[in-house]
Amino acid sequence: MELKEAIKKRASIRKFSDKKPNIEDITRAIEYANLAPSPGNLSIIKYLIVEDEKKIEKISEICQQEFIKQSKMLLVICSEDKRPEIMYDKRAKKYIKQHAGAVIEHLLLYFTSIGLASCWVGAYTDDLLKDLLKIPPEIDIEAVLPIGYQHKVDKTKQRTKPILVERIFFDEYKNKWKKPFRSAVD
Repeated sequence: MELKEAIKKRASIRKFSDKKPNIEDITRAIEYANLAPSPGNLSIIKYLIVEDEKKIEKISEICQQEFIKQSKMLLVICSEDKRPEIMYDKRAKKYIKQHAGAVIEHLLLYFTSIGLASCWVGAYTDDLLKDLLKIPPEIDIEAVLPIGYQHKVDKTKQRTKPILVERIFFDEYKNKWKKPFRSAVD
């Protein structure tokens, strides 16, 4: 699948089939995610693959997201801020969040491109999740990604996004005038 098609097709899927994803597909996705831009080319992001059904069920409870139980595999995205804080001081947290977002989007687009489905989950109780997965206190959890194949009866598609004309500016904030203006999305 081409990148444009994956971008248009990617949606937050919450109904998964019973088919378990192939671990090689997940590790390949991580390899591509590792190509996301990072501050100072630092290895900030850590990837925790969860396949244990009991842990997945418990994570579903911790996230208060019932649909996670359907997933046969989760990817928990974590970050370590020690080196970025040394290099970037107060801006480190911002850079880490930007990097994590880029990594997660790479993952979601790659999953879509190979026929897998996922949903970016950011709601969870950090301490409970860290305790369950033995994540050290100094490591931050950025997201939980349930991974699977979209259930055949699920017709979820990407939602229509708000129009851009009120949110694109030229040279100054709130300056909407640039002629001619044409949408780049086909």
